[in-house]
Amino acid sequence: MTAEPVPAPIPVPPPLRRHQRLALDALAVRWAAGATRAWVVLPPGAGKTRVGLETALAAVAEGHRAVVLGPNTAIQAQWLAQARAMGLDASDDRDLGAALTALTYQSLAVFDADAEPVEGVDEPEPESRDEALLERLHPHGRALVEALREAGPLLLVLDECHHLLEVWGRLLAELLALLPRARVLGLTATPPETLTRDQANLVADLFGDIAYATSIPAVVREGDLAPFAELVQLVQPTAAERDWLAGDALRFTELTTALVDPTLGTVPFLTWLDRRLVTREGVDGRPGPAWPALARREPDLARAGLRLHHAGLLALPEGARPGEEHRREPAAEDWVVLLDDWVRGHLRRSDAAEDAALLDRIRAALPAVGHTLTRHGVRRGRTPVDRVLARSEAKTTACVTIARHERANLGDDARVLVLCDHERASATLPADLEGVLDQQSGSAWAVLEALLADPATEDVLLVSGSAVAGAPATLTALAEHAAAQDLRLAGALEVVPAVAGGGRAASLEGRWSSRRWVRHVTTFLEAGGTHVLVGTRGLLGEGWDARCLTTLVDLTAVTTTTAVVQTRGRALRTDPQRPEKVALTWTVVCVDPEHPRGDADWQRLVRKHTGFFGVDAEGEVVDGVAHLDPVFSPFAPPPVAEHEAVNARMLVAAEGRADVRERWRVGEPYADRVGRTLRVLPGRTVVRSAEQDDLDRHGRPQPAAVAVRAGRLEPRSARVQAEARRATTRFGQALGGGLSAGTAATVGLTAAASAAGAPSGLAPVIVSLAAAAGVTGAGVGLRTHRRRRGAALLGAVDGTASTVPRVAAAVADALGSTGLVPGASAERVSADVDPDGTYRCVLGGADEAGSEVFTRALADALGPVSGHRYALRRHVLAPGSPDADEAVAERSAGRRGHPVPTGTVWHPVPTDLGVHGELARAYGDALERWVGCEPPVFLARADPAVHGELAAQGSADPFDVTTVVRRRWE
Repeated sequence: MTAEPVPAPIPVPPPLRRHQRLALDALAVRWAAGATRAWVVLPPGAGKTRVGLETALAAVAEGHRAVVLGPNTAIQAQWLAQARAMGLDASDDRDLGAALTALTYQSLAVFDADAEPVEGVDEPEPESRDEALLERLHPHGRALVEALREAGPLLLVLDECHHLLEVWGRLLAELLALLPRARVLGLTATPPETLTRDQANLVADLFGDIAYATSIPAVVREGDLAPFAELVQLVQPTAAERDWLAGDALRFTELTTALVDPTLGTVPFLTWLDRRLVTREGVDGRPGPAWPALARREPDLARAGLRLHHAGLLALPEGARPGEEHRREPAAEDWVVLLDDWVRGHLRRSDAAEDAALLDRIRAALPAVGHTLTRHGVRRGRTPVDRVLARSEAKTTACVTIARHERANLGDDARVLVLCDHERASATLPADLEGVLDQQSGSAWAVLEALLADPATEDVLLVSGSAVAGAPATLTALAEHAAAQDLRLAGALEVVPAVAGGGRAASLEGRWSSRRWVRHVTTFLEAGGTHVLVGTRGLLGEGWDARCLTTLVDLTAVTTTTAVVQTRGRALRTDPQRPEKVALTWTVVCVDPEHPRGDADWQRLVRKHTGFFGVDAEGEVVDGVAHLDPVFSPFAPPPVAEHEAVNARMLVAAEGRADVRERWRVGEPYADRVGRTLRVLPGRTVVRSAEQDDLDRHGRPQPAAVAVRAGRLEPRSARVQAEARRATTRFGQALGGGLSAGTAATVGLTAAASAAGAPSGLAPVIVSLAAAAGVTGAGVGLRTHRRRRGAALLGAVDGTASTVPRVAAAVADALGSTGLVPGASAERVSADVDPDGTYRCVLGGADEAGSEVFTRALADALGPVSGHRYALRRHVLAPGSPDADEAVAERSAGRRGHPVPTGTVWHPVPTDLGVHGELARAYGDALERWVGCEPPVFLARADPAVHGELAAQGSADPFDVTTVVRRRWE
């Protein structure tokens, strides 16, 4: 009798990772409680498929059938392969006869994932809400619905379920209504905090609360994802593209230039904005809302107005406090917001012929920046500018440079994926772009041809949902590789020319489809048959598993959090063959500094990184473009003059993969929570202590970085506080109780300027310049020749560190003592100093809400008095005064006397701590302990002398610093 064949042993799956185990434990609790819906959030590469398969194994053991729906055939094939490896009977047949069936969402409805995206649209719009979607399904889709209804006990796994929030959500909602007893598990990598209100409501309806969630940084720190860095290359459009952009922008540029004309229209543009934002007159002439209320009600208008103030075209509204986002020239979007307000508020209401002519002029200029003028005001439209920037041929050239550089860095270990939005451009070019932009510019085929032309990348392959292409020699090697893995492909594949007229590319055609060729291309890449792969976002942008990838070049224009997390997840998987792997993700950004919309591609970069955390040069894990380069701002791209230096820094950084791994601190403890960091950047002068200033004066070497922990600082002792009070009392008596000498000096300067015949507009400038030193008081005068190099002695003379961490300590103590941030205290504040003098202030141990209150209050405390309810006066040594120099000399000699102050500055009580007098006094007490100050003054009832000093100081920032808030992970 012939012995029956012994079945091959089922491979033993690897041990569960920490986050997989925690997710399964959370699901077990959910199922045991009788729940039928659950949602798990795990980053790409963290093992969502394993969590789903373990859940399916348990469900099958209980008599359920498992059905998995995923977004594409590549993910479908991975589910089938891994299910079979774990011993599950798995199939892709729609009859659901197997224990586990893996299908795509397209089994229910068709969506072409490789289609060319619509200009200006990130993701497909959901279907109409006015009809039942199940009724519109193809017959195959309806048959699948019936099979699901008749399958009996069912576990439905919705992989990458963020797609439910884009195209499939209502369809699946209707389907699940027909399956009330089905157990449903949603798996996604999209962070829940990024959901819109509508998306969050849909998720709640489909899945209920999140069963388990973790973040990308947590899985990296755990060692289950590769450490990574985000890099960028900045390019400008080609010469032909720039010429077209210049012509396109001309009308809008002429319009914005003309808007400052005080004779333009019956109510000129700037006059209208002055009424709306500065004097805040209502349409009926009655007073409008205070600035804080207006900023809350119309934030875009308020932001645009403050940027116009920064450009010197509008006075600073009372109560307004410009922040980082306001300290830049108005962008096209700002002009559009301001124009819309003028159009709706005045021009549309006017019967004057000159105002009608202005409307025609605005109507003609707006299309250049992607807007149109309608009867309801200014509305967003479409503009070819976005297409030119997103698909500039300069970006393809930069992509080749990156791939060549990675090959040089890593040699044969390099595995580069270039991700494009679409395989071929199908939309016809606008007539005015013919000869400017190639029809296929930005497509995967165009990138393939460019890479084939470079000897370092000529083994490149293109893979999409409909084609595999590359150089004939590489395709021949791929055909042999595929045939060795699958005998059915032997002799079934043929290399044929793909492009007529001299193109280098060929395609590999035969009896196979994307579900088969993705697997063979992946193993070919892993084996080193190719080192560069060009793919489409729809096929390889999510779910595709290639552990060998070292580099991702992102040429896509989609900016949703879902797309960003998914695309970056392709390179983050760890590689067992290279345990020290570090992944790099490059984004190529095209910027035209001359066009009003020339920052559109930069803003795409900003949106891609908003909410996405990466490690910065100092080892802090932060979101936003700050982790790419410390000079990057989310509000404007770097000047063109800095592009070359930025690109060079990025190429150098790409060579330091070991440094990236070290900054991630893999294996160290973490809390997996988000907080805020306040970065305090020095302005014209640097806020420094007497000791630090003395070191500068004597040329002693400075350390590359200094760490100052407020918890190590000591509050001023009672003796020191008493001595300081006596000194400031003597100073106050010397002033005689009237206006400070600095105020008088400022007024004197103004009068002298007027007497000398200076133009009327110059006197306020002189006042501002006098106040810009940040102090008022005796001894300021014109002693600028004695100003010490690069320092302003604004710290308490008895302090042992600069004032910034001491103010941070005071803010934390006040927030803690008042209960605004429970547990906050100076001991939990850290203020690290970067080599460029930037402080990074953090309140340790606080949740995100408490951390946000702390950074907001500290930024407020370090800014000027502007619209605050309370302020407090601090007596200081004016920069450059003889007493200040003497104080430094005495400190160098070891004498610790307390000289009489020579000036005063006013600081605000932060808005959060200025709601009422009790809170303000708590802050004043804390600041007195740490820095030294007088009690807070309620400005609404302050005497004229106080208002005189405040007027002299004006809106000048006494600390002369810029504050920037960044979200951080810890």
